[in-house]
Amino acid sequence: MTDIYHFERSFWGNCCNTYHEDMKHYVYGSLMELKRQYFSFVLPNISVLDIGGGPTSMLLKCHGLKNGLVVDPIEYPEWTKARYAEMNIDVEVKTGENITETGFDEVWIYNCLQHTEDPEKIIKNARAAAPVLRIFEWIDIPAHEGHPQELKEDKLNEWCGGKGGTAQLNQDGCHGRCYYGVFS
Repeated sequence: MTDIYHFERSFWGNCCNTYHEDMKHYVYGSLMELKRQYFSFVLPNISVLDIGGGPTSMLLKCHGLKNGLVVDPIEYPEWTKARYAEMNIDVEVKTGENITETGFDEVWIYNCLQHTEDPEKIIKNARAAAPVLRIFEWIDIPAHEGHPQELKEDKLNEWCGGKGGTAQLNQDGCHGRCYYGVFS
């Protein structure tokens, strides 16, 4: 496991208190144009590949998920995998750079590309895995320990193949400049 993944694993600790990240999902989901009903996202019986979903993927908050796959480079506690299995979500421990999956309806990427070795390759792999990409990422944050990538709007537009939106957020644990969009 590289240093960036040790940093991220340490952030999650025992994965028991994830509220600080879970509440952000509703902000991300809104900007990713997901339909929300109370504290769930409503999907039209589709399959979703979640790149970098960690121990508490947004897929856990979905109704109408046909099946899902969370790909993350970190090995989280076994009980987190049991929770995924209960929701018909598979888990694979590998990096987004090594994804070869295809045949999904959508790919979701949110708050993970700063933590990676090659965000451009991850987006390329995502675009090959499904016809729709939903994305939310923090931008204009200088690289630092555990976050070797400084993401920029122009590069994300280039990699995603279109123009995403940007916003300055200060709500529900989300603070900073972000990039978001739905690409098909």
